[in-house]
Amino acid sequence: MLVSLSEILELAQRGRFAIPAFNVYNMETVMGAVAAAEEAKAPVILQVYARLFKEGGGYYLSPVILAAARRARVPVCFHLDHGPSMEEVERALRYGATGIMFDGSLLPYEENMKATAYAAALCRYAEVPVEGELGHIGSVNDDGMDVFTDPAEAAWFARQTGVSALAVLVGNAHGRYKKEPRLDVGRIAAISEATGHLPLVLHGGSGIPDGQIRQAIDAGIRKINFGTDVCYSFLDAVQEGFQDPKRSIAIDLFMKAPTESVKAFCLKKISLLGANGAV
Repeated sequence: MLVSLSEILELAQRGRFAIPAFNVYNMETVMGAVAAAEEAKAPVILQVYARLFKEGGGYYLSPVILAAARRARVPVCFHLDHGPSMEEVERALRYGATGIMFDGSLLPYEENMKATAYAAALCRYAEVPVEGELGHIGSVNDDGMDVFTDPAEAAWFARQTGVSALAVLVGNAHGRYKKEPRLDVGRIAAISEATGHLPLVLHGGSGIPDGQIRQAIDAGIRKINFGTDVCYSFLDAVQEGFQDPKRSIAIDLFMKAPTESVKAFCLKKISLLGANGAV
């Protein structure tokens, strides 16, 4: 069933677990993630990176996500990931997204707050909740991290913007980590307390050790993003298929193994986040 970001996060708040948010890029990654969610009886977020909306791929991918979500026997949210401007936000709304992430984290604090508040107000007319970001969550390839999210600034940001969730920088990054990350779990708890237990979001979930993931959830994280490892789970299976001379070249048959690989990956993360059996 298709639900909003707020509806799916409310399930996580009540159950004190985190919703897995899987970045999807094609029909097979959508099918793998939804199949895992249904088997595990778990709510799930299918999110699309902003580039796909800007460059046109989102136009074709969105109907696939909506069809899968409406047919699913579990709650599914269709979410824009890292929308840097109103162009991507407006396209995602037109294409049926039920959750929006507006990412103004590269802007100075006051400008980020103003831009995020504007995005949240616009999306409110469409009854679509918004996730903001405070503390720029960069790549593992960056020379260094931005300043970690400050709890007091997060509290004021949340009040002034009216966001329904907040992505925070607490030692996390996008991509495959070169060395084991160290999340500032105490900071997560402090931000959660300061914001009145607003659902917090952990980006860069791929590669964070399981123990730290569980500690982060206990401290107030309610949504965890997985993008890089979804891609690897799919592409590794594709590459294995090319090595098998007996594998069918019919694309629908060839893609069965990559779809199952995505499903297997998603099942592991659903269990890790405590979302299995939640619905």
